[in-house]
Amino acid sequence: MFLGKIRNSLSNRHLSLRAKLTLGLSAIAVVLVISSIISLMEYRSMSSYVSGLIADNINSINVAQKLSEVSNTYNLEILSVIGDEGARLPELNQEEFVARCDSLKKNLTSVNLLPLADSVMYSYAAYMMTTLELEDVLLSDFIDSRTWYFDRLQPKYNRLRSYIDALSAGMYNDLKKNSLTFDRGFYRSLIPSFVAVLVGLLLVVLLLFFILSYYVNPIYKMLDALKNYRSYNKKYTYTFEGDDQLAELNSGISEMAAENHQLRRRLSALRNATIDQHES
Repeated sequence: MFLGKIRNSLSNRHLSLRAKLTLGLSAIAVVLVISSIISLMEYRSMSSYVSGLIADNINSINVAQKLSEVSNTYNLEILSVIGDEGARLPELNQEEFVARCDSLKKNLTSVNLLPLADSVMYSYAAYMMTTLELEDVLLSDFIDSRTWYFDRLQPKYNRLRSYIDALSAGMYNDLKKNSLTFDRGFYRSLIPSFVAVLVGLLLVVLLLFFILSYYVNPIYKMLDALKNYRSYNKKYTYTFEGDDQLAELNSGISEMAAENHQLRRRLSALRNATIDQHES
C-alpha cells in the first residue's frame, strides 16, 4: 500500500525531459562523490594501519634505547666498584628489564626481528649470571677483579650491547620501510581517486552538455514549432542536422504536418466552393 502511494505520487509528477536527464546525471555525480568518499575512507583505514605500525616502531626503538642506557649504566657502576673495597654493590631492576624486553617483542612489526629480540634476552641472562660472581670476586684474594671484569664480564656486556644495537638498527629499517609504504600508499590511493572523481565529474558535465545540445533543445524546438502549427496554423518548418532517430522523428512530423496543412487547404477550398454554390 505504501509503495502504491509512492508509485502514484511519482506518476502524477510530470517532469520535463530536461529535468529527468538532469536528475539522472545528478544521480551519477552523487554516485561518483560517494565513491570518492569510500576511497577516502579506504585510504584513512590504510593510513591508520600504517600509522599504527610506525607508532609501534618508534615505541620499540625507544624501549631498545632505554635498555641500552640501563645496561650501560649498570655496567659502569660495576666498573666503579672494581678496586673499591668499600663500594656498594650496584642493583638492577631485573623485572623491569625483562618486562621491557617482553613488551618489545610484542610490539615488533617484523617477524624477522624476533630472533634478535630473543638474542637480547639470552645475552642479558648470560650477562646477569656473570654479574652474580662479582661478590665472590671482590671477597677473593686470588682473583683479580679487574681481570675478571675485562676478560669475563665485559665480553658478555659487549655481546648484549651488540644485540641491542642490531635490534635497534633493524627497527630503524622497519620504520623506514613503513614510512615509505605510507608515502606510496598516499600517492597511490589518494591521487588516483581524486583524478577519477574529477574526470568523472567532467564527463558528466560534458555528457549533460551534449544531451542538452543535441537532444533536449531540438525536442523543445520541435514542440514550439508544433505548437505554432497547431495554435496559429503556421507551417512546421523546424529542421536540424542529424541522422539519428530524433532527426527521423522530426522529418516524420514535418511530413505529417505538411500533409495535414494541404488537407486543411483542400477542406477550406471545398467549404468555400460549397458556400458559393449555395449563394448562387
